[in-house]
Amino acid sequence: MANNPRSGAVRKLKKGPIKGTGGLGRKALEGKGPTPKAAERTYHKAYKNAELADRSAAKRAGTSNSPRRNSGPKGKATEELVTGRNSVLEALRAEIPAKALYVAVRVDMDERVRESIKLATERGIPLLEAHKPELDRLTEDAIHQGLVLQIPPYEYEDAVDKASEILAKWKKGHIANAPLIVALDGITDTRNLGAIIRSVSAFSGHAVIIPERRSAGVTAAAWKTSAGAAVRVPVAKAPNLNRAIGAFQKMGFFVLGLDGDGDVSLPALGLAQEPVCIVVGSEGKGLSRLVRENCDQIVSIPIDSAMESLNASMAVGITLYEISKLRSAKS
Repeated sequence: MANNPRSGAVRKLKKGPIKGTGGLGRKALEGKGPTPKAAERTYHKAYKNAELADRSAAKRAGTSNSPRRNSGPKGKATEELVTGRNSVLEALRAEIPAKALYVAVRVDMDERVRESIKLATERGIPLLEAHKPELDRLTEDAIHQGLVLQIPPYEYEDAVDKASEILAKWKKGHIANAPLIVALDGITDTRNLGAIIRSVSAFSGHAVIIPERRSAGVTAAAWKTSAGAAVRVPVAKAPNLNRAIGAFQKMGFFVLGLDGDGDVSLPALGLAQEPVCIVVGSEGKGLSRLVRENCDQIVSIPIDSAMESLNASMAVGITLYEISKLRSAKS
């Protein structure tokens, strides 16, 4: 029985030389070399942590390659993001226009989150759930606390077109008071812009003009400071402020520049009944040389000699109040 061979139980060996691979398997036998360090493997947590640290360091040094949230291709504005529970809630309370409210999955529901969701729902703002890593990427690792509000870019009108439109409405009797617009020369603080928009609304102004470059824009901070007035007062852009001023003058606007060393003191202003464009410069530099030269008149606000200058928004508010008072007296 033991000597009875069974099929499959005995290995049969071929005689003669055995054909090999000809070296084709040598590469596979060599292996892939030493295992790369964890920080060099793109899928590894250590690599992602190192990349995050590099980006954070670049941001602190002001050399981040990440795109800014308020600028897009060729300077075109994109959506702005408001992050953090307090900031998001304040923005919603101020009724800042919003495109979407992002809420983290399994967010810790405190009063701020509940009220934010309630306000967004009442205004018909879409609620989008997202995981924390997605919110981190969306906000470029800003501290968001599970809440992110997406603000659409402000749609600016052309400054000259807007002034022409306001003037035409006045001539047709659709506007009671003569056109009153405020142009900003070098105002870079968004809160100043918001406060000026608020003053223009309070004293029956019709528009705010800002230059294309070196100027604050209508951001969430400006919306908030305006206390909702940005809904009522349009903000228009001028590619070149001096050319816009020239166009206003051809239409029939009197362009008045605000400066401490003015030709006329504000109480003696005699042009209040006419279409007026008030130009205000920054608190530190004031009006630029060309803008000053192009103004029809430089107007100063009398202040105590101990005070060097007024904040731009305060100067605009005082001037608009005085013009409003002069118009009311002669109406």
